[in-house]
Amino acid sequence: MKELDIIVVGAGIGGLTATLALQQAGFRVQVFEQSASLGEVGAGLTITPNGCHALYHLLGEDAVHRVARMPAAGAIKHFRTGAVLVETNRGNRMREQYGAPYLQAHRADLHGALAAAVRANDATAIHTGCHFGALAEDADGIEVRFDNGVAARGDVLVGCDGVRSAVRRALWGPEDVSFTGYIAWRGLVPMERLEPGLVEPDSVAFAGTARTFARYKVRGGQLVNFAAFSKLDQWTEEGWSVPADIADVQREFADFCPEVQAILAATPAGQCFKWGLFDRQPLAQWTRGRATLLGDAAHPMTPFLAQGAVMAIEDGVVLARAVEAAADWQEALARYEAARRERTTLVMRESHINAGRMYNRDPDHYTGSSHRNAESLGLYAYNPLTVPV
Repeated sequence: MKELDIIVVGAGIGGLTATLALQQAGFRVQVFEQSASLGEVGAGLTITPNGCHALYHLLGEDAVHRVARMPAAGAIKHFRTGAVLVETNRGNRMREQYGAPYLQAHRADLHGALAAAVRANDATAIHTGCHFGALAEDADGIEVRFDNGVAARGDVLVGCDGVRSAVRRALWGPEDVSFTGYIAWRGLVPMERLEPGLVEPDSVAFAGTARTFARYKVRGGQLVNFAAFSKLDQWTEEGWSVPADIADVQREFADFCPEVQAILAATPAGQCFKWGLFDRQPLAQWTRGRATLLGDAAHPMTPFLAQGAVMAIEDGVVLARAVEAAADWQEALARYEAARRERTTLVMRESHINAGRMYNRDPDHYTGSSHRNAESLGLYAYNPLTVPV
């Protein structure tokens, strides 16, 4: 099995995590990315304890804490008054309870750390400018062809190419997607553009009527990442990077408190993006022959449990453990899917359900007693380094 050649399509968070985990387990991996240069969009992400276990193992604690920070305190606030409704302070409790902390990071910083670690193991592992074209399998292996004329041959293919995965489409054909009715805006604001003491505590969600505005500090507290969610009758674009006019967000959230208004007003030009949230039905099977799926390609989910990136990180570590434990590639892919599909399907469904809870709550009578999140669902207690594979 150590002679296995593994091809990864997609060098996002999930693809790089899988590549690094497989490298550390002693396997040869080549990862192919469609973008001309390696990089991630500017946005924040949450790393809950279940994902932190994996990153500590792959990068080391010091490296993780160079790119991610633990919020000193958190809260849910009333959208209009800014009054604290519920304190959500996690602090050291998470490490004590789950063995790893709750962190927040700039996506590009974590992505860069993973890419550097992959390249430190193999300077030639990452290939950019390779847009997936087709795959062909025979008794001896699988070949992937890219639109730029490059071809790669290996024993196993892992499709990590995101929510609009071309590998998924090649394996299972086109599929119906449905607009959830939710639209989101995201942005990054330098702290220097804001009044001192305005953005307190570190991590806050503002509970509104059918709308939510969440923000937290990243990059050592130098930036404020925000995500604003509302409802819309129709939407035609899917993806993270549709440029948006901050004036549209200001109109939609005009009745939110001064803190929110200040963050929106301070958003630099070109630093606001929007995306529509779409639903897909969970796949009954991820693996076909020598090819399987990972991360958003396998289980795209809405962001209402803040587990999308963490699920991909978990996938990558469990995949490497499954390959290491197996006698052949068939057993490896079977172990991986068996270990991951039920959990990720649960998170997909619960994230969709949680959207309804969030957008039907009454902020004037909100106590948090019925608040259902990833922790109350037991998701933080999972450790991808020790779960059976």
